[in-house]
Amino acid sequence: MSNIKIGVLSDTHKRGDLQQEAINHLTKEGAQYLLHLGDFEKPCNLEALANSGLPYAAVFGNNDYALKGMDSTFRIKKEPYYLKIKDTTIKMMHLPYYLSNDTNIVLFGHLHKFSVEFKAKTLFLNPGEICARNKNLSECALIEVRKDKYLVNYYFREPTAKSWEVKEFEF
Repeated sequence: MSNIKIGVLSDTHKRGDLQQEAINHLTKEGAQYLLHLGDFEKPCNLEALANSGLPYAAVFGNNDYALKGMDSTFRIKKEPYYLKIKDTTIKMMHLPYYLSNDTNIVLFGHLHKFSVEFKAKTLFLNPGEICARNKNLSECALIEVRKDKYLVNYYFREPTAKSWEVKEFEF
């Protein structure tokens, strides 16, 4: 199995500027795929994901009612959404209602709080919030899937900061 790097974002809300900065950062860090866990709110935020130049997938968040007709234009799905990247199975959702370990990786948003844990041979990740609404931090994550482990980089910064801070996790 070859290594893959997956950028994970959630809860953009109306902060497309911060989402674009996170996409740029994840791309610079080597992301080969982007996965967004919902709450775009605005079509331009979906367009930014599509214009990233990377393969991507997304799920609807509870604030994305106005985007419901855009699923044929963009790769945005109802939750839970299952996909496979190379040999890695992934379950994506916005609301943390489907947190069973039926895939290699389970991704969820909505809580606006970064969390990561490895249990029952499954990586569970919430990348936090892009929008810096609940706290003065814009957050995203990069998962590197290796043959024998997961490396997770949690990136965060104040919205006006020029550089991202990182915390690294290995499972």
